[in-house]
This record gives sequence, C-alpha cells and structure tokens, in this order.
Amino acid sequence: MSVEGPWGSRDGSKSAPAPASETPRYSARHEAPSQEDKGQHPVWAVVSTLLMAGFLWFLTGSWVVAGAVLFGLFVHEYGHVLAMNRVGMGPARIYIIPFLGGLAKGQREPKSEWHGVLVSLAGPAFGLLAMIPFVAVGLAMKSPEWLMGAFFIAMINLLNLLPAPPLDGSKALGPVLTRVHPRLEQVVLLLIGGLAVWWGVSTGRFILAVFLGLAVFGHLKRGVWRAAWGKLSWPEAGRSLALYLLTAVVCAAAAIGALLPLTGGAVEPAFEMGLRFFGLGGR
Repeated sequence: MSVEGPWGSRDGSKSAPAPASETPRYSARHEAPSQEDKGQHPVWAVVSTLLMAGFLWFLTGSWVVAGAVLFGLFVHEYGHVLAMNRVGMGPARIYIIPFLGGLAKGQREPKSEWHGVLVSLAGPAFGLLAMIPFVAVGLAMKSPEWLMGAFFIAMINLLNLLPAPPLDGSKALGPVLTRVHPRLEQVVLLLIGGLAVWWGVSTGRFILAVFLGLAVFGHLKRGVWRAAWGKLSWPEAGRSLALYLLTAVVCAAAAIGALLPLTGGAVEPAFEMGLRFFGLGGR
C-alpha cells in the first residue's frame, strides 16, 4: 500500500488526494430557476462512483484508503449542500465526476457574497466529520491503513482551501481580496493557481496539475471577478478571513492528529510525514 495515498504511484511516491470539488457551482443568478435541476441520473451516479472508487484504488493500492477518500468526498460535498439549502440556494445536488472528484450544485447563486463564503467553507469544515469512523477503527485495530485514510480525508479538505481556482479556498478568500480591490483577487488567484500547477507537475501529480491548469486558464479569460456582485462589507470581510484561517488551521491539525498514533504521539515526526505528502522535507 502506498502510505502517500491518491494521485501518486503505488510504490509510495509523492501524491495528493483527489480534489474534492470545484464547488460550489450555481446554475442561475438570484432569481428562481425556470426549471429545477433534478441532479445526476441515478445510473450515471452509480457508474461515476464505481469509476471513482476503482480509480482511487488503482492509485493507492488500498481499498481502505480509497474508501476513505471517496467517503470524505461525499461528506465534503454534503457540507456544501447543507449550507446551500440553509441560505436559500437549494435544493442542492451532488455530482460525482469520475477521475476528478465532485461538486455540489445549487439552483441559484447566493444572495450575498457572505453567503457564498459560508457555502465555500462549509465543505471543508463539515468534511472533517468523515474522519471519525476511520480514526475510531484505526485506534481500535491499531491499523496504520485506517489512520492514513483519516489523514487523507483531512488533506482533501485542507487542499480545497488552497486559494486557487476552482477550489473552495478561491471562493472563500477571493471575496476578501475583492473587498480590497477586484484586481487583487485576480492577481493573487492566478499566482497561487500557477504555483499549484507547478507543484503538481514537479511532484508527479499530473492529473491534478491539468485540472488546476484548465481552471487557472479559465480564470485568466474571465478577467476581474464579481464585477456585478458588489462586495463584502469590511466586517464581513474580517469574519470571512477569520473563518477561512480557522478552517485551515483545524484541517491541518486534524491531519497531523491522525498521524500521531503512527509516531507514538510525537508531533515533529507527524509534521514531517505531513510535509512529505506535499513533496517537502527529505526524511
């Protein structure tokens, strides 16, 4: 089994989890849609899920880790769905995209940028709950495989907070940058997105690199974002930034926490294992 997980080779080379989504995605503006989105066809939903499960197993060599990533993906997307329904964007649907991940799709766009930020952060925050059964089984059975599954669930959510299009972090942090200046969001997201593509290529995560590269190119063509949306108020921008940072810290702490039983409770080795996931560190 590759303890490094998805998006890498099965022999333990550098890897990264399947991107959980390019969520949230919306089908209309503030007005009610003329026809409700019925969601993914049940047959295609099953086929997509099976293809995704097989792909993850092929990359990881472990059904436990593959199952953890797939379960974490669903829980992550369901967090978006709950938030969408709560702020009046529903009924939201989950779509599984073979070989890439998934997305949560609402019937309309949020009524405010603040709602959009909440929806974006709901996936990573709620998605951490998927770790609970894997941590419990891993501790009960003293199974490194199950604990690594929990680790990758945390990493799915942490990587989705990267402020690069189309990940959740770009939709959570982007409005904060726009509050300063609309062009600042475009420049920062392009810069981080370009670095993410370079990281994917340099560490052998080619599928992730292509996925992010296409999104960055689309972002470049789109120009300044949210020209017709207005902006967050300054208090909302402050709350958005605080929630973004808090969610990122909790996801990182959860990832390290999942590794602690594997290092005898020592934080530094667990931190080094986490860095190796990103292709950093020599040990």
